[in-house]
Amino acid sequence: MKKLILNLFLISLSIGLFAQDAINYQLPPKAISDLLLAKPTPGVSIDSKAEWMLFSERNSYPSVEELAMPEYRIAGMRINPNNYSPSRQTYINNFSLKNIKTGKTMAVTGLPSPLYAGGGNWNPSETKIAVTHTSQTRIDLYIIDVATGKALKVNKQPINAIMGGGITWVDDNTLLYRVTTKAANLAPVRPLAPKGPTIQQSLGKAAPSATLQDLIKSPYDEQLFEFFATSQLVQNRAGIETPIGKPAIYSSISLSPDKTYMMVRKIKKPFSYLVSAGGFPSTVSITDRAGKVVKVLADLPSTEVRPTGNDNVQNVPRGFDWRDDEAATITWTVALDSGLIKKNVPFHDAVVFLSAPFTGSPKELLKTKMRFGGISWGNANFALVRESSRTNQMSRTSRFNPTTGAIETLYELSTNDAYNNPGSPVTEKNKFGRQVILTIENGTKLLLNNTTGASAKGDLPFLAKFDLATKKSEILWRAQPGAFEMVTDVLDPQKLVLITRKESQKDVPNYYIKNLMLRIADKPITSFANPYSQMEGVKKEKISYKRADGIDLTGDLYLPKGYDKAKDGPLPVLIWAYPREFNSAADAAQIRGSQDRFTTISSGGPLFFVTQGYAVLDNAEMPIVAKDGKRPNDTFVDQLKLNAEAAINKLSEMGIGDRNRMAVGGHSYGAFMTANLLAHTNLFKAGIARSGAYNRTLTPFGFQNEDRTYWQAPQLYYEMSPFSYADKIKTPILLIHGEMDDNQGTFPINSERLFNAIKGHGGTTRFVYLPYEAHGYRAKENLLHMLWEMNTWLDTYVKGAKPTGTK
Repeated sequence: MKKLILNLFLISLSIGLFAQDAINYQLPPKAISDLLLAKPTPGVSIDSKAEWMLFSERNSYPSVEELAMPEYRIAGMRINPNNYSPSRQTYINNFSLKNIKTGKTMAVTGLPSPLYAGGGNWNPSETKIAVTHTSQTRIDLYIIDVATGKALKVNKQPINAIMGGGITWVDDNTLLYRVTTKAANLAPVRPLAPKGPTIQQSLGKAAPSATLQDLIKSPYDEQLFEFFATSQLVQNRAGIETPIGKPAIYSSISLSPDKTYMMVRKIKKPFSYLVSAGGFPSTVSITDRAGKVVKVLADLPSTEVRPTGNDNVQNVPRGFDWRDDEAATITWTVALDSGLIKKNVPFHDAVVFLSAPFTGSPKELLKTKMRFGGISWGNANFALVRESSRTNQMSRTSRFNPTTGAIETLYELSTNDAYNNPGSPVTEKNKFGRQVILTIENGTKLLLNNTTGASAKGDLPFLAKFDLATKKSEILWRAQPGAFEMVTDVLDPQKLVLITRKESQKDVPNYYIKNLMLRIADKPITSFANPYSQMEGVKKEKISYKRADGIDLTGDLYLPKGYDKAKDGPLPVLIWAYPREFNSAADAAQIRGSQDRFTTISSGGPLFFVTQGYAVLDNAEMPIVAKDGKRPNDTFVDQLKLNAEAAINKLSEMGIGDRNRMAVGGHSYGAFMTANLLAHTNLFKAGIARSGAYNRTLTPFGFQNEDRTYWQAPQLYYEMSPFSYADKIKTPILLIHGEMDDNQGTFPINSERLFNAIKGHGGTTRFVYLPYEAHGYRAKENLLHMLWEMNTWLDTYVKGAKPTGTK
């Protein structure tokens, strides 16, 4: 009898140890729920004359039931099979218009209720706005009349948005868009018995592929993709839809500046099983407005066959685009190094052009020594050319004269050098209605707008005048410490009348009209209220500290409402971070962000836990810096340790953080960081890792900015993988993953296998699979439960740990 009782006990113990928890959705503390569910301030779109504003209010988080609706995952896309739309969208549920001069606001009427809207495209004269509404069975197009606020449905045939919405205004009364060709219920039906096996083969050509998800996997997937992606281009004028050309799989459609021609990219077979739809074989053509082909520019192969490595490209024409300052001139780029950046050639790329009527051969426009990165057009005598090296983290911007071909470097800097970034040129509409670079003072100067304005004092956005002769900037206006304010639009470049968006720790972002010449008081044009009253009293500070090798680091520290260091003592801490690679220690040390920004709550952020008595260090810098001639990742783990130790030491020295009650967490690459820190250090009491990739051999052709393959650096892949050291992870780690993760490389199997490995070695871990979620979590029930899991984990293993100095 005693033996039987003992056996029953062992069986029950075994069930307790190994059975999976089957629990219903849980709710976090009310303060956390209220923050998550708070209604954010509306989106804002302002016309170029600052006469009208369009406010758009977003729907709250969808339910799990909504995420569970039918969905096809093919060709790197997620498709709603009932209405020809991408699934998992965030919709607008309400529009309103405000007249800035009168201050009166009116609701937009005539739209369906409940509303599931997208878009908000103004027509050329900014008297109408095009929006879409997605129902369970179709997508429709509505036009809002700005003066009256009334919306009218203008399409008869359902819109096909599978390959992109693509609502284009031709003129004030004419639109281009794509419509369906067949009813959704006529989609191919999966055969019960396939005609044969699914086969792929390689015939000697290297085809390294990224670890993409949701790809085509069978002939049936091919049929589905062709069915849903095929659309008919139409022109709608005064409600009359006229077909243009024949149905096709349109990847992109763009009008020439003079609206006479279209550049059309069409996908063709064979569809790839290794890359997403954007990398399928395609043709790029110029057509007239009726859809008749005028010129075939390129017949492009699948992107399967391309060299690995940063800055390497396929040896085919790329980057087709219209020249904004001419009626109908197309430009594109060709590689001069066969696509291999290490090839020793004086120039790596050439930009060529062809003008209407598109007869003859293309002519060379310019050549670049680095990879060509684009042109911002001004006029016949002025443009800005960008080129860059991802490997060297360098960029160059040059002044270019399209007429003479003269090119001159204006500035060259590291892509990570935020302090010396001069900003982006202010633009204006030209006679074609295209945005082109604005020049002032007889073409000798530019206005540059820097909406970040990184500096040693934090982000201080600015507007500057750039002298093209001296290559120096004169700051015309700069935000002052105590607030974060940036220029969103320049209404009058001569009188320097601006629209700015201003916020502070206490003040929610609002919009203002600012006159720099008259220096009159700023005119507020919005008056949004704080949606996060629970955060009032929470203290935010950007802290600076050094890691052991001298590199300066920063982080955004949040302290609970009413916290008194002298009375309350050191707090339990949650450090939330995401690593970045740098070639320069100086770039890594630059201060990013501003302590003067209003605290906006993100569903994926860590700030909820400041309401639960934790100090939260968000955006804790985790730079991985190239050292001693090595690549950044060659010392990845060692540098993670230095970063974490520096943050912990700083918080401890401040008397704010309890060294014995520290947690670390992150999402995606931040989760990868978290698992590595727990595998290689004993600095933390717990970790939270969401949707990470933990075994780098599952991303063998590179990851993040690492372009070496597994076969070129197998030891690196092994050492950077926390899975390799799962037996060392004894610190409690909470693993969370969306079961339908769609992100490159972060397959859910990463979390499954790491959980099993830690469990197999007796570690403390919990694995939460969120139903129907992708890489970013969206469903209300899942988000609330995720926060409950995180809060429970932190309370159990961090807050519940003995504070420093106790016995």
